[in-house]
Amino acid sequence: MKALCWNGVNDLRVERVEDPRILNPHDVIVKVALSSVCGSDLHLLDGYVPTMRPGDIIGHEFLGEIVEKGPDVRYLNRGDRVITVSIIGCGKCWHCENGDSSLCDNSNPKPQYSEAAYGHCTAGIFGYSHAFGGYAGSHAEYIRVPYADFNCFRVPEGVSDEQAVFVSDAAPTGYMAADMAGIRPGDLVAVWGCGGVGQMAIRSAYLMGAERVIAIDRYPDRLQAAQMKAGAEPLDYTRVDVFDALQAMTGGRGPDVCIDAVGMEADGYDTGLEYWYDRTKQAMGLESDRPAVLRQMVECCRKGGTLSIVGVYGGMIDKFPMGAAMNKGLTFRMGQQHGQRYAERLFEHIRKGELDPSYLLTHRLSLEDGPEGYAMFKKKTDHCMRVVFAP
Repeated sequence: MKALCWNGVNDLRVERVEDPRILNPHDVIVKVALSSVCGSDLHLLDGYVPTMRPGDIIGHEFLGEIVEKGPDVRYLNRGDRVITVSIIGCGKCWHCENGDSSLCDNSNPKPQYSEAAYGHCTAGIFGYSHAFGGYAGSHAEYIRVPYADFNCFRVPEGVSDEQAVFVSDAAPTGYMAADMAGIRPGDLVAVWGCGGVGQMAIRSAYLMGAERVIAIDRYPDRLQAAQMKAGAEPLDYTRVDVFDALQAMTGGRGPDVCIDAVGMEADGYDTGLEYWYDRTKQAMGLESDRPAVLRQMVECCRKGGTLSIVGVYGGMIDKFPMGAAMNKGLTFRMGQQHGQRYAERLFEHIRKGELDPSYLLTHRLSLEDGPEGYAMFKKKTDHCMRVVFAP
């Protein structure tokens, strides 16, 4: 079959690879219909996630049709139109049974990497390095899905493919950012990053009762989408001082909730010397992640407020204002998305017309156009929000 494979930093190639097959009785094989790029893929392309190997298939946000199933798959059938949550749970361990499936004890068959780096193993993720299980990704014609009864969700009637594909990752990630922040009616929320996850976090914050949501980015088309599609108040960080602007917009109080939908590769152009400090240390291998957004959120958030972090970080950060965070009494919530907890709820929001992720899809390309699609997504040209491949 055809697949889009990682072969090094910024080196993607469409290759012929072996078809996936059932390895365990609870597996299914999905024929991929749509597979989206994701901002976290850029960390792979840029070489910030170790343990990638030449030939690894990337991609983790997808929708398709079940074409084969193992003998122990009970609730799914051939022909089902399904999305698969990008972060794999087993459905049986303590974390999965408590709704925290991205902390699964069993879905990562190569736990030694994350145990060495983080102290405990993480869950497996499709197409996201051998530290996260070494699973083949979804930018391919077919993909094997383990623990299928737990990780696959049938797409309800009335929900289009273009809406459903983002229930695999972007929608639950944004929804979880709002949910774990404990947003209360009347809250003012600030969201850093207006990519796919940020857009979903904005809309989710409103669904949970936020009175106002401020969207922070530097790309006019993304700020416009945040305003027109998600209802946010846009803030271009290249034109204003973010701290001063947020204090002015909140009567000097600061946002109740600050959401990081950016992660380890924050631009931080507005932070001047701080940005170049991070870039230099990252280039020299003395710091793995650029925490410009985290520092800014600590400064801007109101006293006693909450920071919700779903932008992906991988390693170590430097110059973190722990003193400000402690003395302001801030609460930190963070993590990879527990999509199995949210998938059905998100489909219900879509069916009711309360959430429509389909506008994230700005470019639909063939798998053969994968390298060009990622280049467009990375450089944010042609008003690209998300490229979705149709193998």
